[in-house]
Amino acid sequence: MIDSASKNLSGLTQSRSFLGLALIGLCIVLGAFIVANAYKYKFKTRQVIRVTGSAENDFTSDLIAWNGSYNRSAFDLKSAYAKLKEDESNVKKYLTRKGIKPEEIIFSSVKIDKIFNSKYSEDGRFSGSEFGGYNLTQNVQVQSNDIAKVEALSREITELIETGIELNSPEPLYFYTKLADLKLDLLAKAAEDARKRADIIAKNTGGSIGTVSKANMGIFQITGQNSDEDYSYGGTFNTSSKIKRQVLP
Repeated sequence: MIDSASKNLSGLTQSRSFLGLALIGLCIVLGAFIVANAYKYKFKTRQVIRVTGSAENDFTSDLIAWNGSYNRSAFDLKSAYAKLKEDESNVKKYLTRKGIKPEEIIFSSVKIDKIFNSKYSEDGRFSGSEFGGYNLTQNVQVQSNDIAKVEALSREITELIETGIELNSPEPLYFYTKLADLKLDLLAKAAEDARKRADIIAKNTGGSIGTVSKANMGIFQITGQNSDEDYSYGGTFNTSSKIKRQVLP
C-alpha cells in the first residue's frame, strides 16, 4: 500500500513537472510572439508615405457689387448738403429706372471735409491758409444676383455724369455666395488625388497603403480663370473676375 502511494505521489510530481515545463514553454512562445509582433509593428510604423493632393475647379460668380461715389462742394455746409441730397435722389431714380430694386441699393453716410486754400506772398512764399468751404462725399453700392444687368449699368453710368453729377465708378466686384460648399467639394477631390498618388508610389515600390495617419489641409487660392495671379501665403481671393478658378495646391 505504501508502494502504491509512493508511485501515485511520484506520478503526480512528474505530471506537475510536465505541466510546469509546458507552461514555461508556452510563455516562451507567447513572449517570442509578442516581441516579434512588436518589432513588426515598429518596423511598419516607419514605412510612411507623405503625399500632397491637389485639385481645382472653375466656377461663375453669382453676386456682383458695383460701387460709385459723388461729391459736392460749397462754402456753406447747408448748401453743399442740399446739393448732395439732390444728387442722391437723382442717382436712386436713375438706378431704379435701369431695373435695380430699391433693396439692392445702399447709400453710405455723408463724409464732410473742410477745404483750406493755401495763400502765397507776391514772391511765392507760403503765407498761410484760408477756409474755402466744405466738400461732401457719399458712396452708393448696388448688390445683385443679376450680374448681366449690373454689368450693363456700370458701363452706362456715364449718363449720370452728363446730368452734372460728379460720379466716380470703378470696375464692379464679383463674389460667390456658396463658397463653403465649393471648398468641401474641392477638399474631397484633393484627398482622392492624394490617395491615388500614394497608391501609385506604394505599388511601384512593392508595398501597399494602409489607413491615413495624418492629414493637413492646404490654403485655398481663388484666382481669375486663365489669369497669371500669384498664390499668397494666406490665400488669394480674386474679386475682379466673373469666372474664377479655385485651387487647392
